[in-house]
Amino acid sequence: MSGKQRKCQFLIRTRFLFIPDNKKELNMSRQRYVALDVETTGLSPRNGHRIIEIGAVSIEGDRITEEFESLVNVERKISSKVQRIHGISNEMLVNQPKFEELFPRLRSFLKNSIIVAHNARFDRDFLKHEMKRLSLSVKNRYICTMEMGRKYYPGLPDYTLDTLYRHVFGEIPADIRRHRALDDARMTAQIWMDMVKR
Repeated sequence: MSGKQRKCQFLIRTRFLFIPDNKKELNMSRQRYVALDVETTGLSPRNGHRIIEIGAVSIEGDRITEEFESLVNVERKISSKVQRIHGISNEMLVNQPKFEELFPRLRSFLKNSIIVAHNARFDRDFLKHEMKRLSLSVKNRYICTMEMGRKYYPGLPDYTLDTLYRHVFGEIPADIRRHRALDDARMTAQIWMDMVKR
């Protein structure tokens, strides 16, 4: 097996990142999927950054059936630069639950679903970081719509969430709050449902 083939196999079959090789692997009628997005205080949990918002929607068949949304009080300042990206201010987090307080609801929502996320490694790494702080773990597998976008929509200038959404659906609706977790999760779910129809 060549290095390129080994890399492809790694992407298709890792414990945490799962890129379906064919549609028989998806079991859309039997498997529950959850599209998930997190907003954070920065780019890397290794630098002490934390999750400040979680949004998730469950996908059963070809429809969204449930939604989960919560801000998270991490008791630390959000820089003005980061606030400009997602619009989440320090004041918005003051009376919100801490991660350990909302985790039971999140775990109940995720259950044994496969998690669908855009740039899934980012969301996975932040969730793992939060779990590690509490000596907890979530063993759900992940599907990355950014990686799958390269397979299903070749030739795009990039594979950001905005680019994929515009490619599939045209313009992003004006009422979508970009870089807010629930709306990003909804967009991810819609892209995912288009992918599985192809």
